[in-house]
Order: sequence, then C-alpha cells, then structure tokens
Amino acid sequence: MRTTGLGGDSEVHLIFDSLESGVTLGPKRVLPVSLAAIENPDVVHAALDEQLKSSLPGELDGRFVRSTVFKPQANLHDRDQRLLKKLETSLKPLGNVIANRLDRQALVRLVNWGLAEISALTPTDASHVLGFTDVWDKMAAVKALRIFGRQRTKAGVAFCNDATSLAQKIFDQLTHQTALALLETAFFEEVVDFGNKPKDLAKHPLLQAGLLGHSGILKIDAGLNFPVIGLGASAPVYYPAVGERLNCKMVLPENIGVASAIGAVVGRVTMRASGTVSSPNEGQYRVHLPETLLDFTDEETAISTLEANLRERAEADAKASGVEDVEVEITRNIRKAEVEGKDIFVEAQVCVTGTGRPRITKN
Repeated sequence: MRTTGLGGDSEVHLIFDSLESGVTLGPKRVLPVSLAAIENPDVVHAALDEQLKSSLPGELDGRFVRSTVFKPQANLHDRDQRLLKKLETSLKPLGNVIANRLDRQALVRLVNWGLAEISALTPTDASHVLGFTDVWDKMAAVKALRIFGRQRTKAGVAFCNDATSLAQKIFDQLTHQTALALLETAFFEEVVDFGNKPKDLAKHPLLQAGLLGHSGILKIDAGLNFPVIGLGASAPVYYPAVGERLNCKMVLPENIGVASAIGAVVGRVTMRASGTVSSPNEGQYRVHLPETLLDFTDEETAISTLEANLRERAEADAKASGVEDVEVEITRNIRKAEVEGKDIFVEAQVCVTGTGRPRITKN
C-alpha cells in the first residue's frame, strides 16, 4: 500500500517558475476557509473584508490560526509558549498573531506538535465556488480565492483576478497531482524496469503526451490498464476528472463515504512523530521533547538525539496499533542562513514515520 497526502483539505500554494506562475497543493492539511467561516463567521468575514479593502495584498492574508488545547503546555520553548498563549481555541487572523520570522518558526513547531491549527485556502473552497458542493460558506470561499489571487507574480501582476478562474486552476491541479500519484504507484508495481525512478517516469513528457492522445508524425496513446476505485465522501467531486486524465475507468461504489474509513481499519498503519532542534544562541542546539528541553553544543548530536527519541515514539505508537514489524523512515529538514559568508544553523525539523500492517487475529 502506498499513500499520498492529497485531498480537499490540502493547502494551496502559489509557485513561481520564471515569469510563469501556478498553484501546487499540500503536503500540509489545513482547515478550509469555508468551514472556518461556519465555525467563526464574524471573525472570518470581518478579516477577509478588511483584507480585500487594502490596496496591497498581505503575505498572511486569507489565513487564520487557533489553538487546539485548552490549557498551558509545560516544557515548551519560551517563544513557543508565548505564541501559544496569544492563540485561542477560536480562530484569529494569522496577521494578528505573527509579528516576525521567529514567531513563524514557533508557529510551525506548534502546528507540527498538534497544538495549533491553520485555516487557509483549499480545494474544498474551490469546489464551493465551482458549485460542486455547498455544505459550508461559499461566500467566504469566494473572498479567500480573491485574496489569494491578488498575490503578485514575478512579472509584478496579480496572479488571478477572477475567483471562479482560480477555483478551476486549483481543481485542475488536484486532478493533475492525483493522476501523478496514481501513475507513480503504477510504475512501482510494474514488472518491467523502465530504467528510471517511478516519480520521474510519471512526469515524463512522452507519457504525458500519450495521456493527451498526441497525434503528429508519432501517435502516442497511454493510460492506466486497470480501473481506479474512488473512495471517500468527496470522490464523486474529484475522481471522475482523474479517470478522464488517465484514460481509465473510474469506479465509484455505493457507500463510498464510509468505505475509506473501513479501509483505514484493514489497511496499513502509519504513525508519525516529529520534533524540532532550535538554536537560541550561536553554538547552542536545543532539542524540543514533549517532556523536556535538552541543550547540546554539537549540531549532529542534537539532531541524532531527537531522531532516537522520535523513532522510539513512532515505533511504540505503531506497535500499540497492532503492528508487529515496524518499518521506519526518517526525514530531516535543516535550515541555515548565510551570515557574513558563514552558514549559521537556524532550525532542524525531523519527522519519523513508522509503518506496517496490523497483525490479524483469528477466532
């Protein structure tokens, strides 16, 4: 089983490629603005309206944040603790909370630890504007799209001035990224070795041309040779277009709204543990653990200590969920800044993923 974090609650990002711009989705999940407006209508609409009145778009416009805990947390870094105290369990405009770069880093840590939640533009908001769904606040989605579209490209112009056009771009990008994920999975399962990584093969220009039915001097046709089964409540919205893109049959079974929940029970268990190493002073490396803070004078020692702790937690959580043989994957994201020609450590984020199949019991 292979999993990809992509769906209606994937965060939308603006990307730049020379003078061309576009959108990409994920990997972080956020609360759709259309849902945020249902939960806190006065705060969300007032902030969106005020941001739309401004002649210049703000970097934090269209984004909100809230705490997910009801009491102070012990053993947090001082800055993290101060930021958490500024948050409430009801949503606030992100611009009212974040004052500088250090606050942003603190917020990333709080979100990674599950202590804070971000609300921002998602494909679900785009679906409301396109008329595919109407369960939440469409007007808030329209405002969020207009705000997002005001961002400036490298050419110095607004990315997209029309909410409906932007919504379609987001919907098309979800189709594109979902299709790539399925193609990559297909190449992983292919018996034939095509001499390249599945991720690269999925994006290969010849394959993409074949999916579009290229017909010139060469005629190229491509597609998945098996049907795709769409599960989840949003499957009827997103997956038919994926089937068309991949030239394959898309099967949408009855009761698809609960089928993915059943699959989560019988499928592969995935447990993640993440943490951060900060640097409060030059030459000092602070490991943030749930129960304490540990300081080191060596960068690698600090990161390795964090990895060992996270690995132990991820393996324990996976085994507690019934996994016998835990497969562990570790990723590091180390941020450094160049100051006077010297690399200065800023922060390291480590994520450990423990996966495996749950044991099967027989009566």
